[in-house]
Amino acid sequence: MFQLIINGRSRTCAPGQTILEVLRDTADDVPVLCADRRLTPIGGCRLCLVEIKGQTRPVAACTTSVADGMEISTHTVEIERLRRTQLRLLARDYPRQAFEDDSSNAFCTLIRSYGLESEVIGTAHPELIDDSHPCIHVDMSQCIHCFRCVRICEELAGRFVWRAWNRGDQTSIRPADGTNLRDSDCVSCGACVDTCPSGALIDKRDLQLAVPTTEVRTVCAYCGTGCELHVATNQSSVISVRPVVDAPVNKGHLCVKGRYGWEFVNAPDRITEPMIREGQQWQRVSWEHAIRFVAERLQATMDQWGPDAVGILGSARATNEENYIAQKFARVVIGTNNVDCCARVCHAPTAAGMKLMLGTGAATNSFDDIELARTIMVCGANPRENHPIVGDRIVQAVRRGADLIVIDPRRIELADHATLHLQPRPGTNIPLLNAMAHTIFQEGLHDPAAADHIDKWPDFQNFLSDYSPAAVADVCGVDAELIRAAARLYATQKPAMCFHGLGVTEHLQGTEGVMCLVNLALITGNIGRPGAGVNPLRGQNNVQGSAHMGCDPGILTGSVPLAEHRARFEAAWQAPISSRPGLNLLKMMDAAEEGKFKALWAVGYDIGLTNPNTESTLAALRSLDLLVVQDLFLTETARLAGTVFLPACSSVEKDGTFMNSERRIQRVRKAIEPRGESRTDWEIMCQVAGAMGKAKHFAFQDAEEIWNEIRSVWPAGAGITYARLENGGLQWPCPTEDHPGTTILHKEIFADQNRIKLRQIAFLPTPEQTSDEYPLLLITGRALYQFNAGTMTGRSSTAQFQPEDAVQMAPADAERLGIGEGEFVRIRSRYGEIAIKATVTTAVKAGELFATFQSADVFLNRLTSRTRDRFVQTPEYKVTAVRVDPVGSTVSIAE
Repeated sequence: MFQLIINGRSRTCAPGQTILEVLRDTADDVPVLCADRRLTPIGGCRLCLVEIKGQTRPVAACTTSVADGMEISTHTVEIERLRRTQLRLLARDYPRQAFEDDSSNAFCTLIRSYGLESEVIGTAHPELIDDSHPCIHVDMSQCIHCFRCVRICEELAGRFVWRAWNRGDQTSIRPADGTNLRDSDCVSCGACVDTCPSGALIDKRDLQLAVPTTEVRTVCAYCGTGCELHVATNQSSVISVRPVVDAPVNKGHLCVKGRYGWEFVNAPDRITEPMIREGQQWQRVSWEHAIRFVAERLQATMDQWGPDAVGILGSARATNEENYIAQKFARVVIGTNNVDCCARVCHAPTAAGMKLMLGTGAATNSFDDIELARTIMVCGANPRENHPIVGDRIVQAVRRGADLIVIDPRRIELADHATLHLQPRPGTNIPLLNAMAHTIFQEGLHDPAAADHIDKWPDFQNFLSDYSPAAVADVCGVDAELIRAAARLYATQKPAMCFHGLGVTEHLQGTEGVMCLVNLALITGNIGRPGAGVNPLRGQNNVQGSAHMGCDPGILTGSVPLAEHRARFEAAWQAPISSRPGLNLLKMMDAAEEGKFKALWAVGYDIGLTNPNTESTLAALRSLDLLVVQDLFLTETARLAGTVFLPACSSVEKDGTFMNSERRIQRVRKAIEPRGESRTDWEIMCQVAGAMGKAKHFAFQDAEEIWNEIRSVWPAGAGITYARLENGGLQWPCPTEDHPGTTILHKEIFADQNRIKLRQIAFLPTPEQTSDEYPLLLITGRALYQFNAGTMTGRSSTAQFQPEDAVQMAPADAERLGIGEGEFVRIRSRYGEIAIKATVTTAVKAGELFATFQSADVFLNRLTSRTRDRFVQTPEYKVTAVRVDPVGSTVSIAE
């Protein structure tokens, strides 16, 4: 440690810090305008000048490193004089009216603190106002040329939206492409707004709403990245959202959804009172009536049909505590293992495939390993749009020299940064990944240490003999040499880190596709090491946690097998647990269609809109005697088939924890009071449990009490207390309260006694094949500005960026079919048809289409099939054979 003297007081600090960093840590702060913890310091504003004993001139604290024995003075008469002079020069051009209207920004606050209010004499320039963006107001009259917007866009987001035009007193900050902000390459992450010290860039909502009075640290409710954010409120209303600068995952960054996608909390169509359907009408009822109604109807169903005629669906939107209650309710109150969650339709193949091969069905590494990887392989995922913070970190790693392999049928944005881009035909992941493994063996690129621990090594090599790159090139639609190049890069430029998404899992062979990725990591030694591993990008904020808490028919809390751990949980719960196999979501729908399944309670999950093969899903839901929908809005599930609607709280209205993609448990904190009469998911289920005579098993007073019970039955999470989660999260396994958490799994995988089994995965083509009648392949997925079913983003300002679904089509197909940009088309599959707008783009190859599924007006899943993963029955959303016919530009999308 270094010893310093700061303003006459002795201080210690670590070598390598700048003076400014030390001053912040010791509360000897100095004013800054160009500095931001997230940015490389430039010493531009000269306000952080300090004097160092023995040096003739003041130095910028932000760019000067500490040295042992330094004596620093921060507020001498001379330094303060220099600061006043610099501020006076900046104030001269700052608009007087802007200062009088809102002087709460950092620059105006400094002006006031130095008594320079009278120096603010500038005038506004209307031509410098850009109000084109739905979320961001731009007034470059207030710009002080600190360049923080330009720098943060480049250094944090990996974008280059802002640019400094001209030089000297002619300098101006405008979008780099010369357009307005709305039409530029801006992805609306708000980083520039967050760093702007002068009000030149400001959130529009800040212009419309009251000044926030409180701020609460919590976790984003969108994707599984797990970004932490500050929710600012006033009188129990959300005013704004800002990133947590020191958050371990997002490091002071947010995407458009996290920053601007929160207005759904106060949406006018939010349901805040319980309702029961009477005929075709919904009737508002009291909570007492609703609780009694649900309890009596569930009990009647159980009495007539048995407990296995009832099912419970947990939610990726709900906390770990609430999902724990959901699966406990199913097993203790109902007496069934019919419990599931939306992991079934996304990453259940990941959990199954990785658990079969590695013993744990979760990410092997941490997001921080991105900065350690020499090669990053992204397979079947689009993180720049669907996990933007991860995507931005990947791009920054590439800019620092990492290689990037992108495997995706579309030319996603990340492909523009890739060393190699492989575009396999949809449904051909297995032969492609097997061919990469074949190359690694054929060219002797495997890891020798791995070879010493893998059983039946020759058998696996023999199996791969049919999967040479030359043999699979035509099947995959990828050049053989490109496959070889990807294999060489992944095997030799180590450590190599793999990320995968639903483009791997949502297939007939989804689980097996994940196993192929694990095969590659094992044979190259890219497992159990920093900067490596196999890492799923989980789609929703708590989809990892919901399944891990036991919302799966075959597992209990901690993702342990029901058959092996039933007795342990019975002892902990003091209640019997059924040994009968439970139904997963898809099998529940099958049983409902067959008349064998009668009641379903769906928590925060619009299965009517998002399940595949809509007609069969709706037929199943409508056949139920009881469908309880617990949500924020009247979803399509509720609207089309619901019996009871129970209004739930949003994540900013409750306490608990989420689990992100890297196994990190993080605190969710209540920022505002629940809207209307809405209640937390766990409170609702506990009250119904009490009405059904099981109150003693659900007598929880708060979320922390539930979490402590979770810790008592989950040894790998026993050390994760609420107190330890106050400032950031912990990654399990974390078995004791002095354990630091586990950033990397399977470090011992190549230990002396360990034996590893590779999986021989033969290719089984999907039944969804093109034909003369259905000549195109449709891929479905998400996009940057809308999320999943659009329940939240569709009610926020983000909806303005993508107000409706559209199908992407290659120029050659559009020309052949006579379809123009923005025209409506009719898409038909073997299962249904829809009308949707077309957009023509080179992002998709000829013969393939891509479409989002957020809109109930389009109802895209009317097209998707009943094909399912062979292991866990995840639907094959990624391959549907369709035909497209032009309709014209005047047809209603709902026609």
